[in-house]
Amino acid sequence: MTNKSHWENVYETKTPEEVSWTQKKPQTSLELIRSLGSDKSVKIIDIGGGDSNLADFLLEEGYENITVLDISEKALERAKRRLGKDAEKIQWIVADIIAFTPEETYDIWHDRAAFHFLTRSEDISKYVQIAEKAVMKNLIVGTFSKNGPKKCSGLEISQYDEESMNSIFENSFEKTDCITEDHITPFSTVQNFIFCTFKKK
Repeated sequence: MTNKSHWENVYETKTPEEVSWTQKKPQTSLELIRSLGSDKSVKIIDIGGGDSNLADFLLEEGYENITVLDISEKALERAKRRLGKDAEKIQWIVADIIAFTPEETYDIWHDRAAFHFLTRSEDISKYVQIAEKAVMKNLIVGTFSKNGPKKCSGLEISQYDEESMNSIFENSFEKTDCITEDHITPFSTVQNFIFCTFKKK
């Protein structure tokens, strides 16, 4: 099964309450985006956004330039149905992040729980290269910490700490902060995440 068919199957067969990454309100992501300034016209891309509620809350707070990228067309269709007419205010991109060719640049690149699915060094390098081209200002990456799960959705993942995150992005980005967070899944298990923010050098 390819990555794409895996994720299409997940979003076709499971509800948001049946997958571990669901958040009713992505509080940490929102706080980190807010911390980067009050300009609501900044261009934000949410990597691996799927049917996350982040776009809903960003629209509610007045952000005007939101793009959501995901490998699963079904995930994005689900998000569009939920948003209704508001879905027209968002740009939707169906793409595998490591094959993504950005046609524009972004002020804020946000990724919660996509990056850790890259386990091959060449795929991690591709991700970084794409981010280097696409990001003008800020990078936010949330991923499983060294205290987090070793697998997710039946797939192997990569775990990170502050040092390893910094070493991956340090050529083009300067780390500004890293925090850890316990995410409580819809089925009441705990997953420890690390969120790191970076500035483009």
